[in-house]
Amino acid sequence: MELKGKVAVITGGASGIGEAVAKSLAQDGVKVVIGDMNQEAIDRVVKEIKDSKGEAEGVLCNVTKEDEVAKLMDTAVQKFGAINIVVPSAGIIKDGLMLNTDKETGKVKKVMSTDDFMAVINVNLLGTFLTLREAARRMVDNKWEGVLFTVASINKEGQVGQINYSSTKVAVALWPKILVGEFHMRGIKNIRVVGIAPGYVGTPMVRGMNQDALKAILADVHLGRLIEPEEIADLIKYVVKNDAIDATTIEITAGVSYNKSRAK
Repeated sequence: MELKGKVAVITGGASGIGEAVAKSLAQDGVKVVIGDMNQEAIDRVVKEIKDSKGEAEGVLCNVTKEDEVAKLMDTAVQKFGAINIVVPSAGIIKDGLMLNTDKETGKVKKVMSTDDFMAVINVNLLGTFLTLREAARRMVDNKWEGVLFTVASINKEGQVGQINYSSTKVAVALWPKILVGEFHMRGIKNIRVVGIAPGYVGTPMVRGMNQDALKAILADVHLGRLIEPEEIADLIKYVVKNDAIDATTIEITAGVSYNKSRAK
């Protein structure tokens, strides 16, 4: 599939990975619609894309709300006439142990709240479901070719302190096989589904974290560095252009091994 002239919808598109993907696709002639919760950030990214001679539109969107996700997709259709590439990059983290115990007594003193558990489930899992569902129904009805992405994580393998986050990421890593199987059953050949599972990405938030903690993380990375958001964008563009990549999840981690953690 050629990139130029296609239409992409990207949630979480006003920061981090989503922003990098939006700008990279726009540079290759893709018309971009970004959804995000931050209007100021949306306006900035749309302006920067347009200033670089790209085409972009922004929509304030809470991905946990069906009507707002539907509006995001309708905006893409009304503004640019199609939907071809969908990247549900919106996501949150609320890390914590399920149980915290007192050092003195060994008894439970704190638990992960239901609100913290469900907030991550709602944004990362329900939000991804609604984004893909609302895009796919329009793509099927109009026979638009394209790729639905899921954004998983290396922590789909299971990360201590992330029972909520890791649960969402292992789930969306499975979705490409499930959805492609469903499409195949119904004779839907115009839509591929591919997952991307990044390792530790050099977003401003990660680069600004405690440097000792960051150094410890990178000790388990073969290349000894963070992944650049632009490298993820390059992988997404490669997948779009290669029709043979389908019904799978691809890791892009710079070689996370956890060997040193195990040795300790």
